[in-house]
Amino acid sequence: MGSFGATRLGTFVGSFGATRLGTFVGSFGATRLAYGQLRRRPPGNPDSWRRTNHAGRPVLLQAGPAAALGSAAAVLPAAPAAALAVAAAAVCGRHDDLRGDHRRGFRAHLTALRGGEVTSGTVKLFGIGAASLVAGALLKEKPVDKALAGVVIAGTAHLVNLVDVRPGRAGLLVLGLGAPGLLRGTLAAAPMGAAAALLADDLGEVSMLGDMGAHALGAAVGSAVAASNGRLGLAAHAASLVAAAVWGERASSA
Repeated sequence: MGSFGATRLGTFVGSFGATRLGTFVGSFGATRLAYGQLRRRPPGNPDSWRRTNHAGRPVLLQAGPAAALGSAAAVLPAAPAAALAVAAAAVCGRHDDLRGDHRRGFRAHLTALRGGEVTSGTVKLFGIGAASLVAGALLKEKPVDKALAGVVIAGTAHLVNLVDVRPGRAGLLVLGLGAPGLLRGTLAAAPMGAAAALLADDLGEVSMLGDMGAHALGAAVGSAVAASNGRLGLAAHAASLVAAAVWGERASSA
């Protein structure tokens, strides 16, 4: 390879890494900053930011809004539609953190809705679903792609929340789902940076993402997947996510 070709290749590789690294570092830093501030001065009732985890240990919920803020801030310049999906998922997730009950699965919440009760799960189902469809419509051009993108964003948000039953699982899933997307664009670096910023405290059972953080990170990863895939990739991801949702529904009803 000549010196000119080597120079162009080096420039491309450098800009490729710098863009993604910058997004990752920016998201990581914003998330840590928000997390520290929220821990020092939790908004509202301090008790609303405390939970007991699966092992009976007290944990903090400030990781949730920190993840949402960090990932939304990092995706906003490149993809406002993704930031919209993250924000909506965070708001609906926070509502569930505050108002959620023992009911699990779409069937339980839709049954309650038929009886005239709007549960926090119903708010998540329709709120995140609608925001995801809007985001998908803004990210893609053709009607079929818009719909598939919406399914991918909502389905990924649901999947990340579905696995968030033990310390670190949701964060590790976000890192795993986002890594392949780094080859296609910069958006995946945003949720990865936010997840990495909170992973140590999550694994150490100091804090937990809660529905707010899990849904927000999932929506961010889903947006990255939707933005970087064509119709075939969107269809494959959508089918996999629907299958995961069906499995989760059966598991919750068992």
